[in-house]
Amino acid sequence: MNQPSLEIIARQLFEVSPLKQRKLAMLRDMMDAPAGLRSLDIGSDNGVISLLLREQGGEWSSADLIPDTVEAIRKLVGERVYLMEERSIPCPAESFDQVLVVDMLEHVHDDRACLAEIRRVLRPGGVLVINVPNPHEGLLRKLRFRLGQTDEAHGHVRPGYSLAALEQLLGADFSIERSRSYARVFSELIDTAIVGGLDLLKGGKRGKKGKVVTADDLAKMNKTFKLYRLIAPFLRFFMFLDGLVPFLHGNMLIVRARRIS
Repeated sequence: MNQPSLEIIARQLFEVSPLKQRKLAMLRDMMDAPAGLRSLDIGSDNGVISLLLREQGGEWSSADLIPDTVEAIRKLVGERVYLMEERSIPCPAESFDQVLVVDMLEHVHDDRACLAEIRRVLRPGGVLVINVPNPHEGLLRKLRFRLGQTDEAHGHVRPGYSLAALEQLLGADFSIERSRSYARVFSELIDTAIVGGLDLLKGGKRGKKGKVVTADDLAKMNKTFKLYRLIAPFLRFFMFLDGLVPFLHGNMLIVRARRIS
C-alpha cells in the first residue's frame, strides 16, 4: 500500500486536533480576508496552518527561525518559505499587506528588534495579528512545571504577554484594534496531557520551539496518529467545557493591530 502524502497526513492531523482548529479560527477572525492581499505568516509550527491559510486566497509567504521548521513548511506549501532571524526577514520593505505572528514572539530574545523588522516588511496601514501565550501563575502552571513542561522546555525566553505588555511593546508604531483570550483551564489540561504523552513517545526530545509535531513525524508514528483519532472526541468535549467558563483566564492571547507610522 502506498504511503499517504505528507499533505494528506498534515490535513488528517488537523482534522483530529481541535486545539489547532481553534487557533486557525482565531487567526481567521482577526485577519483581513486575504484575497488580493500579500500576506506573511511567521512561526506557524509544523506547516499545516500555513497550508490552510494559503487556501483562503491571496499571495502568502511563510517564515520561521528554525531551519528544520522551514523545511517542514516548505514540504507542505512549496514556494515562498523563508528562514528568518530575529532582526532580519529576507523580504523587501513594505512587502506585505498583513503579517500573522503565530506562537513565535515568546521565542525571540529581542522582541522589540523583531517587531521593528516585522514593521519594516509591513506596509503603512497594514494589519498585524499576534498570537502569544498569556500565562497565569496558578495551579495548572505549577503542574506543568512539575511535569517538566517549563517555559525553557518549550523554547520560550519569556512566559508570554499580557494585553498591557503587548500594548507597551507595540508602542507608537501600531494601534491595537481588537483582542481576545482563549484556551481556558480545560483546554490547557488536555494540552498538558498531550504534551506529556508526546514526551513519552519521543523520549523527552524537544527542539528549539518545544514539541513541534510535523507530518514527517506522524508518517513515522502510525500508532500515535491512531491514538490522536481516538482521543479527538475527548478533546472536543474539554473545549466545550471551556466555552462554559468564559469568565476564567484565557491562557492564549490574540490581538489585531494596524501599523500607523
